[in-house]
Amino acid sequence: MGDPAGCGPQITALAWQAREAERLSPFFVIGDPELYRCFGPAEIITAPNQAETVFGRALPVLAQTAGVRQTVNVGTPAGIYASEIVESIQTATRLTLAGQASAIVTNPISKAVLYQQGFKFPGHTEFIADLCKATNSKADRPVMMLVGGGLRVALATIHVPLMRVLDHLSADALRETVRITHHALVQDFALPSPRIALTGLNPHAGEDGTIGTEERDLINPVASELRQDDINVSDARPADTVFHEALQGQFDAVIAMTHDQGLIPVKTLDIWGGVNTTLGLPIVRTSPDHGTAYDAAAAGTCRPDSLIAALKLAEHLAVNRGAAND
Repeated sequence: MGDPAGCGPQITALAWQAREAERLSPFFVIGDPELYRCFGPAEIITAPNQAETVFGRALPVLAQTAGVRQTVNVGTPAGIYASEIVESIQTATRLTLAGQASAIVTNPISKAVLYQQGFKFPGHTEFIADLCKATNSKADRPVMMLVGGGLRVALATIHVPLMRVLDHLSADALRETVRITHHALVQDFALPSPRIALTGLNPHAGEDGTIGTEERDLINPVASELRQDDINVSDARPADTVFHEALQGQFDAVIAMTHDQGLIPVKTLDIWGGVNTTLGLPIVRTSPDHGTAYDAAAAGTCRPDSLIAALKLAEHLAVNRGAAND
């Protein structure tokens, strides 16, 4: 569902309306049916397997136990919706883990709204990972990857303040991020021999230790070790050129050391069509690569491009994963 006061209801309805033109496979939304009926036909389903039958004539809506109990003031963040937002994520994860859905596509949430109501996770990524770990011991640490503009960019650190990046950028964490990314590129993206580039943390990738030593002392030793395990990963490369190198075909994915270092090129190249996907989970999860867009929701000017791209990528990854596991 995402935040009902944001763009989620509008872009979900718009994506359904574009189902034939975009050749979208059947999907259903978890939420309050009343959120969608003002945008077009919506029909309640009681189980995921009913979605395919309904999809051709109406948006299938799996109604939540409580629904959104208050009238939604579109465009205005409100903590009163927090429990319904969280419930929709929990339900989606449970159904997908049980094999009743092929993947999760999460509509945008406002983390600030959820924090005010006691939400303890940095965002969707970490919350879904925690839900998976509670029921599946094979869940790894979550790795965020952005796909768009011809790039695949994974993040070594996610939602942490810039001044605390080194608290999270350990050799073990970086090693695990590279391994998870490599595995996902093989299993989910069907790339049998992926080439991965690492960005440097410092300008010019540290310039041989004269502008910082993290590349020399941390990043490059990890890369060297992983190459011994037949993972094709580069030493740290300057972040101001490595994304161009990836666009030219030298790398299949880039792992950026910080959140903004990785998101800026993807969003610059494809602000409307970028997709966020979580690697390292036992299920496929994607999301539009934008926020709740409260202003656009209030004005009725939301665009569904990124949600449509997220739906398509979710199907692509789920199909590839299924083939890899057969």
